[in-house]
Amino acid sequence: MTRDNNWLQGLLDEIWDTYFPEVPQHNIVRIEFGRRAKNRLGSIKLDAKDRQVSIITINGLFRKASIPESIVRATIVHELSHYAHGFNSPLAQKFRHPHAGGVMRSEFEERGLGALYKEQRKWLKDNWRQIVQDEFGTIIRRRRINNTNQPNVPKPFWFKR
Repeated sequence: MTRDNNWLQGLLDEIWDTYFPEVPQHNIVRIEFGRRAKNRLGSIKLDAKDRQVSIITINGLFRKASIPESIVRATIVHELSHYAHGFNSPLAQKFRHPHAGGVMRSEFEERGLGALYKEQRKWLKDNWRQIVQDEFGTIIRRRRINNTNQPNVPKPFWFKR
């Protein structure tokens, strides 16, 4: 199967129908691949041209078949959770901050997707640095304190625990 925007739309529809059936869709929600990125798996925003459209953008690296489909699915669940919580959607905002207090882990668990959450975190921890190095020729480094010889490259959010 070709990983294109139609494939993503099919995954979004399946995930929404299966795991988010109580979440109303009060606007158009598009999903598409974006640019290849080192530190961002996905995002959701309102379309700058039409504020009645929410756009979910998925890391362009996820077009590769070497990235497990479960990682793409977990990323879509994450972004759809933001939509359900009222971030970049017409729904009422439920939280002050989109990731505060482990809200994503709780959301995955409440929807019966706790194992998917853990699988994504483990896979990213075990594989993402090598993928970034292979794709971009750079290494994601852990922050080093009091070492002025090393650049201060921030860790992606999934390495922070």
